[in-house]
Amino acid sequence: MSAASDSAALPVLAVTLGDPAGIGPEIVARTLADPGTAAVGRGIAVGDAAVLRRALAVCGLDGVQVNTIGAPGEARFAPGTIDVLDLGIVTGDLAWGEVSAEAGRAAVAAIETATRIALDGEVDGIVTAPINKEAIWAAGSEHLGHTEMLGELTGAAHFDTMFVVRGLKIFFTTRHVALRKALDQITEERVAASIRHAVTALRVFGHDEPRLAVAAINPHGGEGGHFGDEEITVLRPAVEKAAAEGHGVYGPVPADSVFHQGLAGRYDGVLSHFHDQGHIPAKTVDFDGTVSVTVGLPILRTSVDHGTAFDIAGTGQASPGTMAAAFRAAADFSRFTDRIRAAYGAGVRP
Repeated sequence: MSAASDSAALPVLAVTLGDPAGIGPEIVARTLADPGTAAVGRGIAVGDAAVLRRALAVCGLDGVQVNTIGAPGEARFAPGTIDVLDLGIVTGDLAWGEVSAEAGRAAVAAIETATRIALDGEVDGIVTAPINKEAIWAAGSEHLGHTEMLGELTGAAHFDTMFVVRGLKIFFTTRHVALRKALDQITEERVAASIRHAVTALRVFGHDEPRLAVAAINPHGGEGGHFGDEEITVLRPAVEKAAAEGHGVYGPVPADSVFHQGLAGRYDGVLSHFHDQGHIPAKTVDFDGTVSVTVGLPILRTSVDHGTAFDIAGTGQASPGTMAAAFRAAADFSRFTDRIRAAYGAGVRP
């Protein structure tokens, strides 16, 4: 088989540039210019060609060419060239590291375009660079963030975040709320629903007989109620109900050991209950290698799990490690596109 035919068999992924004033364009430029990336998938940048060219310049990648296209079918995927679906939103050089409505409009337009071509089957999935919430709000968006926007654009009934780190998949009962409020939101019903969603996601992403551990909340799993009774009153009933339904669900397992056990292969996934309970172990084990996957959408979407880093934007110092990991994960998970559509629906066209 020739190199050309090998390349043609690789998945095609739309990669948004994120906020043009942040590090998104830089980490996308470095990732798509890397021959190692081209060995696993064919990437198409989605955003402004001018923004991508500026990013290539600050990264010292002056030898990389930009091929402007109007549709994914026009991409050449030639070595030393990045194909970009040019949206023409940014009219001039934006100040690096500053919030602006123009940058917000560009970020939103890239998300909308990438979502549309994924729903239409023109690409196998999308990989998203970071956006700035203030910027998209300044542009008129009312979404709390990236994930909520994708949920509305695809018509998803429910969506969750799944972290992937060294093969282990981590889920969340609650996310972006104060810890005190998160504890109030952790009810038996909510945990039971989170277990069902996590088990479904594990099956969709390749685990035909998934093993899910439910993390405890309190130290030592509550020590029989002496250190808190949520394990007895909330978590255990939810786990027992799921187990009675035939799911491979275990716990509650003390949180200081469950992630280690998962990484060692005892479990395929861990349900954590609040933001930092899942984020801290994942990012400590492998910060650059931790990838965020949105499950529940009718399309494949992976993302970096960091922000726009306005403080270093435009310096060329931003590490592309997490973007490269998100791209590789999307290339790998693209084999589950049919499962994703079957489990989560065909979606709606924006």
